[in-house]
Amino acid sequence: MACWLYEGILMFGVVFIAGYLFGTMSQTRNAMDNRNALQAFLFVVFGIYFVWFWAKGQTLAMKTWNIRVVDIHGNPITQARAMVRYALSWVWLLPALAAAAVFKLSGTTLSAAQTGTITVTWIILWAVASRFQAQHQFWHDVAAGTRLVSSVSLRRWPSDPVSPGDAKPRSVSAAAAQHVKFVVVVFRQTANSLPAQTF
Repeated sequence: MACWLYEGILMFGVVFIAGYLFGTMSQTRNAMDNRNALQAFLFVVFGIYFVWFWAKGQTLAMKTWNIRVVDIHGNPITQARAMVRYALSWVWLLPALAAAAVFKLSGTTLSAAQTGTITVTWIILWAVASRFQAQHQFWHDVAAGTRLVSSVSLRRWPSDPVSPGDAKPRSVSAAAAQHVKFVVVVFRQTANSLPAQTF
């Protein structure tokens, strides 16, 4: 989930550049003009971004968190499979947005906070649902025939020996747990090395 949030932050830059290009090409003066066309344009731009990077194995955020997308056999995915994964990944948002649209059609006006609450709740439920999958993969990855694996073996310290088992791909949940353990160890070591403070 941390990688997912980091990816969202990086996408702000993609949205800014794509929005600027769209506004320049379409001579849009008001942000509300050509809204549907802008959304369609961003959908295509996002698709190009994710499909291109996934076909290479990692997006920028995934590279930071040492996560790689592969097929069920551990091989790099094709652009066609990356496109399927991109289409299926919209399940992170579309059901929540559809629910908000149903409320709107029924005459109930939702505030931005209520729409945000529905969306965040769905995202959390979808993320938790991965715990019920045998390999702790997201269900859209299962449908797309892809997997998220750790791209490097994580060791507690650089001097620690690498066991033969560390070379095998691990699930993202196992890699995340190892990250948490590493952060806790570093925090404890740092706290123990600090001199006592008198307040």
